[in-house]
Amino acid sequence: MPELPEVETVRRGLADRLHSFEIERIEVCRDRAVASPGGVESFCDGLTGATVGDWTRRGKYLMANLEPNRGVWGVHLRMTGQFQWHETSSPPCKHTRVRFWNPVGEELRFVDVRSFGEMWWVPPGQESHAVITGLTRLGPEPFEGHFNAEYLQRQLAGSTRSIKTALLDQSLVAGVGNIYADESLFQAGIHPLTRSGSLSFGQLDRLQKSLVEVLRTSIGAGGTTFSDFRDLEGVNGNYGGQAWVYRRGGQTCRVCGQTIQREKHNGRSTHWCPSCQR
Repeated sequence: MPELPEVETVRRGLADRLHSFEIERIEVCRDRAVASPGGVESFCDGLTGATVGDWTRRGKYLMANLEPNRGVWGVHLRMTGQFQWHETSSPPCKHTRVRFWNPVGEELRFVDVRSFGEMWWVPPGQESHAVITGLTRLGPEPFEGHFNAEYLQRQLAGSTRSIKTALLDQSLVAGVGNIYADESLFQAGIHPLTRSGSLSFGQLDRLQKSLVEVLRTSIGAGGTTFSDFRDLEGVNGNYGGQAWVYRRGGQTCRVCGQTIQREKHNGRSTHWCPSCQR
């Protein structure tokens, strides 16, 4: 599933490519791609004729302001959703879910192999979180000032769940998934199965700083090469080659030379160095 750096990379691509994009026509190839009230008909009526304005990101959600005063277009890529830009007409692949054209025939195409991706239209005057209800369950962004060691200490006090599980909880911090949880825990020197409530203030401070550093590095690299992520131009991100532990189970640690461990934990693969992470 795309995580914060991949979604931010897509946001930047959409902001660059779709600025002032006028939606002349929409074709919904799979109805379940539209999750907002009113279904496909309401979604198409709401977006057709609108001009795409600024794109924002909240956690793993993308939102575009529609002009003039046409509401908000919301998107969640889920596991395999991706946007493709087509300057000229071409046959859609079988996984194409929604197609958008502008008056000159350029097309934005939403392709989703697993078909879990969703889109919403938020009518003018309504709050986005009233329609895109998942927004109400999100914790702070990792880059916000109040996401700090004090916040983590308050939220995790007395918790017996592992710190890896806690980092995947979107109500604790928005946008973090398996890749960057493993990577930030390595950089902070914390074993992923450590009870989150047992971590000291100093450990939480290191973790917060490591998480921000790892995410910024990955955003600068355009996201990760792992899984099915592509940007609008079909290009993989470059972070995968820089990973310290993720998907490196059985390989030697780049810091100490010990063998990287891999174990299923709560249904997710977890990677760590037994020497560098205590």
